[in-house]
Amino acid sequence: MSDPIRGEVGSMDITVEFAGEYFTPKPDEPFYVGRQGDLELDDDNLFLHRHFLEISRIDGLWWLSNIGARLTATVTDSTGGVNAWLAPGARLPLVFEMTTVVFTAGPTTYEFTIHSQGPALRIDSTGGADGGQSTIGHVPLTSRQKLLILALAEPALRREGAGISEIPSSSEAAARLGWTSTRFNRKLDNVCEKFDRIGVQGMRGGQGRNAVNRKARLVEYAVSSRLVTKDDLALLDAPQGDAEDDDEV
Repeated sequence: MSDPIRGEVGSMDITVEFAGEYFTPKPDEPFYVGRQGDLELDDDNLFLHRHFLEISRIDGLWWLSNIGARLTATVTDSTGGVNAWLAPGARLPLVFEMTTVVFTAGPTTYEFTIHSQGPALRIDSTGGADGGQSTIGHVPLTSRQKLLILALAEPALRREGAGISEIPSSSEAAARLGWTSTRFNRKLDNVCEKFDRIGVQGMRGGQGRNAVNRKARLVEYAVSSRLVTKDDLALLDAPQGDAEDDDEV
């Protein structure tokens, strides 16, 4: 069986796209993303680090580094077939033709893309009918589990391209679905437990991880891995049955 990742080593020029604007990092100096820096995302959001991410070229290869202290980012290739969690202090090489970066600071989710000319690696999506996305994208969801994720991810999915969106509160998402808050929170626990069991990081509660962080991570993962797409939003307005507990883990 051939390796689905094909190497093409060579020099790369990259551009960063955010909300319709393009930025070109310089090879000889770091490019900072955050509340301030070369890409200033939102200078009013105090949950966002002043300098959160750094893009730099080292020994001929571009790297994305998390230089923040608290926030994490979800990093995927253009197909959603590669999905990584970039924790504080971690870094990843930028080897794909298009890399999507999604993260949340407070109630706000940000997304930007990094385009590479002459990428070092490409994903071969010809190996199967699902376009090579089964490793990340194939998570069995019941209809109500998918509806819950869609209610949380709706602002991000309706956003056109990279940019900024807000994550709904639990009460807002519950109202969107016509559920009680108790029902919504129970089903959110079930969904997060399911993803935690397959190894998706950030789904468990605990010290420093509140409900907002868990919902943010769920949205980041579901959107970046193409588990839910804009085409699925029609399900939110479709008539719902009366089944109450069809999506327990």
